[in-house]
Amino acid sequence: MEHTLTTMPTARQAGCPFDPPKELTQAREQSPISRFTFADGHQGWVVTGYDLVRSILADQRFSSRRELMLHHPFIDYGDIEVPPAPPGEFLLMDEPQHSRYRKPLVGKFTVRRMRLLTERVEQITADHLDAMEQAGPSADLVTAFAKPIPGIVICELLGVPYEDREFFQENIDKFLGGEVDDEELIAAYTATQQYLAQLVAAKRANPTDDVLSDLLDSDLTDEELQGMALILLTAGFDTTANMLALGTFALLRNPDQLAALRADPALADQAVEELLRYLSVAKQFHRVALEDVELGGHTIKAGTTLILSYNTANRDPERFPDPHVLDLRRQDGGHLAFGHGIHQCLGQQLARVEMRVAFPALLGRFPTLRLAVPADEVALRPEIADIYGVKSLPVTWDA
Repeated sequence: MEHTLTTMPTARQAGCPFDPPKELTQAREQSPISRFTFADGHQGWVVTGYDLVRSILADQRFSSRRELMLHHPFIDYGDIEVPPAPPGEFLLMDEPQHSRYRKPLVGKFTVRRMRLLTERVEQITADHLDAMEQAGPSADLVTAFAKPIPGIVICELLGVPYEDREFFQENIDKFLGGEVDDEELIAAYTATQQYLAQLVAAKRANPTDDVLSDLLDSDLTDEELQGMALILLTAGFDTTANMLALGTFALLRNPDQLAALRADPALADQAVEELLRYLSVAKQFHRVALEDVELGGHTIKAGTTLILSYNTANRDPERFPDPHVLDLRRQDGGHLAFGHGIHQCLGQQLARVEMRVAFPALLGRFPTLRLAVPADEVALRPEIADIYGVKSLPVTWDA
């Protein structure tokens, strides 16, 4: 039986801030793929089942090209022509352009290289825990802990001066947070692009020991390096920052799981993977069919836009038993939090290192850590934001 999703859900159930919107979960229960009408009337699909989402991500008959992303679930673009992605912004490109930019970066983000960063991540984490303890016994975990750690790490990797870090955090929040008007969003994006252009020029003049300088010997233009830097900076900061904050919130709301991780820091690897699956902060991505494709018993016509729902795919009971339960000892791997296929997150090993260090360190330093406000008063990012998370997380502890 064909299922239709009439609107894109924008609210999570009261008391269930970690679960996908109820209507999306219900859609997946009816069918792994549902018809959907976009804001401009385009007839597309929402894919909610794990197997179908994973298969689309591995199928190059479905495109990521920005110029094909003409339809939005909430916004009617009218007759505005969408241009191709700027040079270097490879997440919004297909092969072979995608690989031209990604391949030079692969060696910079290997498992081994990221593990070598562990000591530096531990130092950055300890410094911020020290500052929290000295300023405490209360803090907004977002500003005191979750944002600074990945912010400093990615800025150091790219060679961004420390004093410019707050500028990046502020502007990235504006154009990814879903809470500013178009004018402010464009201004934040433009300011970031202008800064990155200046940064690339500075590296040309005076290379330093960082990823951006390492790429100067390639055939990449300054404009391409600028676009690649934007992708790395936004992906390396915003997603991990929201995982650290929302992950802590989830642990505080599941005291048995928090106690298990605090008692056994060696559980950190499994805990990180389960939190990635359970929270799926990168909620969804779009793909466009390049040709007619048979999918889930339906013919997807060329030019049709599909919304891939990562958060329902990672809660699919046909793939993960008891999917709505946070179980840090879960053995079922294969979540899609980092995507799949050629666009699988380049910085996933870096994110894992940061979380493996940060969660046990936070819980070990503050054994009595708890929310400072009722759980239903924690301010959440709107569903329209690209990345889900909390806007602030007030916490306290016994001094």
